[in-house]
Amino acid sequence: MPFSDEFLFGAATAAYQVEGAAGEDGRGLSIWDVFCAEPGHIYEQHTAARSCDHYHHTDEDLNLMAALGLEAYRFSVSWPRVLPEGTGKINERGLDFYERLTDALLERGITPCLTLYHWDLPYALYLKGGFLNPDSSRWFADYAALIAKRLGDRVKYFVTLNEPQCIAGLGYLTGEHAPGLKVGVRDFFLLWNNLLLSHGRAVSALRAISPDFRIGAASTGTVCYPADDSACSLEAAQKKMFNPSGNLHEDVWNIGLWTEPLYGGCYSEKLHELYAPYLSDPTEQEWQEISQKLDFHAQNIYHGQAVRADEEGKVQAVPFAAGFPRNSMGWPITPDSLYYGPKFLYERYHLPVIISENGMAAHDWPDEQGEVHDPQRCEFLRRYLTRLEQALSDGVDVAGYFVWSLLDNFEWSYGFSERFGLVHVDYETLRRTPKDSARWYAQTIKKRTVLQ
Repeated sequence: MPFSDEFLFGAATAAYQVEGAAGEDGRGLSIWDVFCAEPGHIYEQHTAARSCDHYHHTDEDLNLMAALGLEAYRFSVSWPRVLPEGTGKINERGLDFYERLTDALLERGITPCLTLYHWDLPYALYLKGGFLNPDSSRWFADYAALIAKRLGDRVKYFVTLNEPQCIAGLGYLTGEHAPGLKVGVRDFFLLWNNLLLSHGRAVSALRAISPDFRIGAASTGTVCYPADDSACSLEAAQKKMFNPSGNLHEDVWNIGLWTEPLYGGCYSEKLHELYAPYLSDPTEQEWQEISQKLDFHAQNIYHGQAVRADEEGKVQAVPFAAGFPRNSMGWPITPDSLYYGPKFLYERYHLPVIISENGMAAHDWPDEQGEVHDPQRCEFLRRYLTRLEQALSDGVDVAGYFVWSLLDNFEWSYGFSERFGLVHVDYETLRRTPKDSARWYAQTIKKRTVLQ
């Protein structure tokens, strides 16, 4: 089944990863600026102070998008660029950048899809406790209202939080990401409450400005898919994808840890059973705000895990075989995750699904003629999008797909060692070179079906 004309094909980036201009035009410090400056956190002490310098190369990058036929662009706003202290005084020069970006997208016929938070918390708010502070949800709602008031006449798609699992799991549980904390279980769930409430209060703030906004939140986590065609494996995969195990370092990547309270308005009985000593529930009124109706479910999907049930009915993850295909970061290549992920989410929550990120890291470099050939990424996109197209044929309501990423960029703790882009970036000269995958994707968009 070809992709309909209403289906949005796009690409995604995040402000901290591509913008650069870290000390320009009144931008404040973010937790990532501070984290990158401390030795031992980032590969070879890389920082995103300049990165792709998208801040100064906006027109060039948008012309690339238009040349590829992209129909949508998912970008994030840098909170400290518009509110250097996180609250209070507005930095008009920062807001002006996003005004110009939005206008330039629309001039090129590209739909702007705005993410409010992609991990760059203002450092001034971190000093007040960040998302562990009970006031954090009100800070975030005020910030959301500011952005919507200034851009909401042109932007209709809003994503509140990107990957709460990474915010909490990598930023506060393992310390691999900024702010680099390792909190206990009780503090983890206090943080989780505040993230849920930040989302809910941002939705309320957006709805108060316009009922016409289309709003969602971008989740990530482990997509589970059946290891075989049996009904018991299908049931086992669904069960494992949405239910916690009692191991917090595993459960933070359980998709249901975020989606069940977001759409159900409470923590599950299973979660209470496993974490009762550490859990403090939001109030009934807060739950109502957290679980108010959304317009779509956004899911970032890179890979998944095959699951089956043993002879006693116990759910088991199937180990990857020796030599299983993986990308340059070691992530397994599992195209079935782009079939069963949307399928299970749509069947459970009955919301249109947007694949807000999907892509692969590879060690790409220009050849002697300056061309960048990335056959593995072309094959990755072909296999994954083929499975997504099959999900659409089988009745799953998928409304859009965004490649991660438009540009090679700063890959968080990996620095510039990994490349996810459709477009190669030379970090010394800042030259942009579309890869073979960019041209493959452009043809798929044009023909509305996956090129085989």
